[in-house]
Amino acid sequence: MAKARAAQYRCTECGWTSPKWVGRCGGCQSWGTVAEQVATAPSSGLRARTSGVTPTRRARPVSEIAQEKVVRRLTGLGEFDRVLGGGLVPGQVVLVAGEPGVGKSTLLLEVGHRYAEGSGGATVLYVSGEESVEQIGVRARRIGADSAHLLLADENDLATLLGHIEEHDPVLVVVDSVQTIASADVEGRAGGMAQVVEVTQVLSRVAKSRRMPMLVVGQSTKDSSIAGPRALEHLVDTVLTFEGDRHTALRLLRAVKNRYGPADEIVCFEQADDGLREVLDPSDLFREHRDRPVPGTCVTVTMEGRRAMLAEVQSLVTSSAAPNPRRGVTGLDSTRVAMLVAVTERAGRAKLGDKDVFVATVGGAKLSDPACDLAVCLAIASAALGRAVASDVIAIGEVALSGDIRPVPFLTQRVAEAARLGFSRILVPPGTKAALARTADGPGAPSAPRMHEVGHLEDAIEQLHHLAAGRE
Repeated sequence: MAKARAAQYRCTECGWTSPKWVGRCGGCQSWGTVAEQVATAPSSGLRARTSGVTPTRRARPVSEIAQEKVVRRLTGLGEFDRVLGGGLVPGQVVLVAGEPGVGKSTLLLEVGHRYAEGSGGATVLYVSGEESVEQIGVRARRIGADSAHLLLADENDLATLLGHIEEHDPVLVVVDSVQTIASADVEGRAGGMAQVVEVTQVLSRVAKSRRMPMLVVGQSTKDSSIAGPRALEHLVDTVLTFEGDRHTALRLLRAVKNRYGPADEIVCFEQADDGLREVLDPSDLFREHRDRPVPGTCVTVTMEGRRAMLAEVQSLVTSSAAPNPRRGVTGLDSTRVAMLVAVTERAGRAKLGDKDVFVATVGGAKLSDPACDLAVCLAIASAALGRAVASDVIAIGEVALSGDIRPVPFLTQRVAEAARLGFSRILVPPGTKAALARTADGPGAPSAPRMHEVGHLEDAIEQLHHLAAGRE
C-alpha cells in the first residue's frame, strides 16, 4: 500500500511550498493562494520498472538530421522576422511577454493580418481570452488588419479553443493570453500555476503535431518578468519580450530565448495611431542631434544580438551641499557606473567625491554592453572638466579597475556602423587596427574612420582636448 506523507502546502501561483499553512505566500507574496497538497510515496516493497516498451520513433544518426534544412515562413513583418531569426518554423511556439498596454495585442494582430495575406487563402486564427471580438475588431479597423482570412474568436476554455483549431485548420494561431485560458481537466483558477503549465503543454503538443506555428501572449509582472511559473518559458521554443516606456512611442522587441535562431536579437517599433511602425535604423533614436558638441556627452556603439547600434551617454557633474552626494543612473547598471566614476576620478584627477554625478542614456536605451565603459568614463570626465567631446568622435572599449582599456568583441561591426553614420574618429582599445587588418570584411581604407588606440583611461581623457581642437 502507498504510505501517506505529511501534508504539504503549495502556492497555486508560483509553486512555493511550506510545511504549514500560511495566509501569504513567501515566494510571490500573494494572499490566499497557499493550499494543502497531500502526496503519496511509493512503498519500498514496490519495484521500479526495468523493462522498456517499443519506441514509436526510431533513433536517427545525428549526421542524417544535421543535413535537414529548417524551413522558415516569413510573417510579412520584416523586423518581427528578424528577431525570430528569419521567420517562423513549422510547429514553433513563440511566447510574447510585456507590460499591459505596451502593444502586444496590436503587434500580433498585425502579424496575423500579414501572415494571412501572404498565405494564399489559408486561415489565421486569433483567439482572445481578454477581449471580445467586437473590441478586437475596433483595433483591427484602426490598424488596417482587415484580411478576410483572419478569423477572430473570444474564448477562455481550452477544449473550445482546440475545437476552433480542428474546425478551421489554421496555418497560424495567436492566443491572447495564455493566463486567461483554463482547462476543465485541471483544478485551480485560470492563470494559476497548474492551469498555465497544462494549457501551455497542450497548446505546444497541438502546434507540433499539426506542424503549425503558434504565437502566445504572456502577461508580465511589475518588474517586467513573465507572470506565472518559470516552467512556462521552458515549455515554449522562443521567448520575446516587448518593452517600452509609457512616455515615449519607442518599443523594443527582444529575443530572450530562441531555439531556432540567435538570442538577444533586438528590433525597434514606433507606436502610432494606425498601429506599430517598423524602425529600420534605430541608431538615430538613441543619440541626440545638435549643432555643436556640449560637455558631458559621448557616443558609443553597442551590440544588441547581431546588430550594432549607436547610443549616446550623457553625464551631469555638479557641486553638492549634501554630506552624501547623489549618484543617479538611468539606462545603465548603477553598480558598474559607480565603479566607473571611481576609476574616472583617479585617472582624470578630478575630485568627484563632493559632487553629484548623474549618468543617463538617450531615448530610453538600456545598455549592458561592457564596450560602453569608455564612453561612460569620457562623458563623466567631459562634464567634470567642462571639455566637450567632438561631435565626430566615438568611443569603444571596456574599462578595467586599473584604468586599462580592454578589447571588446565584434569590433569590425562596431567600426563599420560608426563609419556608416559619418563618424571620422574613433577611440579604440590597443590592437584594434591589427585585428581589423586581419579581417577580410573590415571597413575599406577610403571610408574607414581614423582610429586612435588608447591603452589607459588617462590617455583617453588627455585625447579629449586634442580631438576637440581638431588635432591628431
